[in-house]
Amino acid sequence: STVLRCLSVILIKNTINTKHMIHSDPHVDDGDENTERGNWASKREYILSTIGYAVGLGNIWRFPYLAYKNGGGAFLIPYFVMLVVTGIPLFFLESAFGQFCSQGPINIWRAVPILQGVGIAMVLVTLIVSIYYNVIIAYSLYYMFASFQSPLPWSSCLSWADSNCSSTPRVSCNVSGVLVANWTQYNITCPETDVITDPVQSPSEQYWDRVALQRSSGLDETGPVVWHLALCLLLSSILVAAALIRGIKSSGKVVYFTATFPYVVILILLIRGVTLEGAGDGIQFYIGSQSNLTKLYEAQIWKDAATQTFYSLSIGWGGVMTLASYNSFHNNMFKDAFVVTLTNAGTSVLAGFAIFSILGHMAHIYQMPVGQVVKEGFGLAFIAYPDAMSKLPISPLWSVLFFFMLLTVGLDSQFAGIEVIVTCLLDAFPKIFKHKRALLTTSACAIVYLLGLPCVTQAGIYWVTLVDQFVASWVLLVLALLEIIGICYIYGGNRFIKDIEMMLGSKSFAFWLWWRVCWFFISPSIIVILVWSLMTFKPPFYGGVQFPVWGLALGWCMVVFILLWIPVVAVYKLMKAQGSPWKRLKTSCSPSKDWHPYLDVHRGERYSEERCCPMRNRENKQEVNVNVISSSWL
Repeated sequence: STVLRCLSVILIKNTINTKHMIHSDPHVDDGDENTERGNWASKREYILSTIGYAVGLGNIWRFPYLAYKNGGGAFLIPYFVMLVVTGIPLFFLESAFGQFCSQGPINIWRAVPILQGVGIAMVLVTLIVSIYYNVIIAYSLYYMFASFQSPLPWSSCLSWADSNCSSTPRVSCNVSGVLVANWTQYNITCPETDVITDPVQSPSEQYWDRVALQRSSGLDETGPVVWHLALCLLLSSILVAAALIRGIKSSGKVVYFTATFPYVVILILLIRGVTLEGAGDGIQFYIGSQSNLTKLYEAQIWKDAATQTFYSLSIGWGGVMTLASYNSFHNNMFKDAFVVTLTNAGTSVLAGFAIFSILGHMAHIYQMPVGQVVKEGFGLAFIAYPDAMSKLPISPLWSVLFFFMLLTVGLDSQFAGIEVIVTCLLDAFPKIFKHKRALLTTSACAIVYLLGLPCVTQAGIYWVTLVDQFVASWVLLVLALLEIIGICYIYGGNRFIKDIEMMLGSKSFAFWLWWRVCWFFISPSIIVILVWSLMTFKPPFYGGVQFPVWGLALGWCMVVFILLWIPVVAVYKLMKAQGSPWKRLKTSCSPSKDWHPYLDVHRGERYSEERCCPMRNRENKQEVNVNVISSSWL
């Protein structure tokens, strides 16, 4: 009987535990403030996740080139000015907006229902960008695996190369009107403007085109799927799905490595780079004595600084709001905004030193001006820098470290992109997806993988370039401008400040004066950058190959598809409202009854049921009175 009693107790305990496992949400911990959506396990996980999201590939392969192009050290002046007057204020605004209502970028527009289409557009941009960002991670994975060879496969012209491949650049110099071939042999100094590079390709360039991409002649020639890239794309999707399987609870642990490891690699590459011969020349070109302060009088440098600040902080994508929505209500997002934005800017500057020190060494070996080896984007990450690393001792080690760094940087940004999509679906359909988050995340990653397959065909690089130039460009400026107008002018900047004070506590008028100036007057000036971007827009091309007319038309169709949701939703909200046209407009521009802090305990007097929904309370009281009278009569 004793044995039977023991077995009964064990069986009962197992039954209770099983029921608890069935009904409990694995994405919510016992200590979470928000027991329905969950919160970050710690402040560190939020900060690391946000830094990982903000610090992207653009910090490594675009900022150094912009600095070199715009006068070196002179570029830092407009860059940090733009960071202070637009970057930090908008990052603070998006963080506070998401944290206040604990919702994703679609439901968050309950504050201004007529602009809910802006949230849909943000999610669509994130979805499309996540597709090609996944492909870039696949490129990094392929090159990382290829780096486990000695010598590196792109260190010389091997069997895959054609007759146009040369390990030694052939350059000529226009000396007094006479073209001198291989001018470096004549002990003369050739001005950079007189250098003429012969149309030959380095081994790293041909490896990128002929082996990694197997690039076709243009967008018209799709070609078959490049299977080694398709497998790397699959691995990338699996890594993202595994990291997000429990939402922020699992990704918050992964970022302890993925958000910090890039800094370790950058420091290692920097220390190695500055010890190389010719590194000083590269740094001088980047931010040293070659700095040209007269560039500050040109409008282009200010436009480039504002654009880089804007895109590097991922403003207008919806990711900043989404990550902040999992904070506790009273988290100090004001300090967080400074930590993340300044870390992001410092990373860009630090990465520039690491990149240009090694490019300087490469220029020294080739006896070429640094300006002749500097590239941006894919050319820097997958051609110039791999070429430079192939000249170093123990080159596979440095190559593995570099591409592993690109992998981790890409994964951090991809985590947030997929989280935006999943969060919006969870917020929209909580009853359906609440206990199916793992399935939803896996499905999202699978869809992103399938949609990315055209980008790993032989014409894939053209598709990636097309999406990058049309979707991840001035479209974001439109969304950010509407975001500023919606929050500061329609919802009301002063009302928004009171919302922030509910989270941070009361602040003085002097404290808010600067933020009012930025939000109301300075930040909306991005419309100047938007107009300028449209006026100076040039059809994209890659590797000298122009895009066909139908390809450009498809790019504009993607833009229209994203932005069309804004007027469509606005019209739907107006039609759904009741009353005269003016009353409909007023209702659509006013916060809905569902706009408030997520938890009742945080709503206070400003968002209490009595103040937010007086009509609904009046109806409830009338219903209660009718029930009481009916009960009395019965």
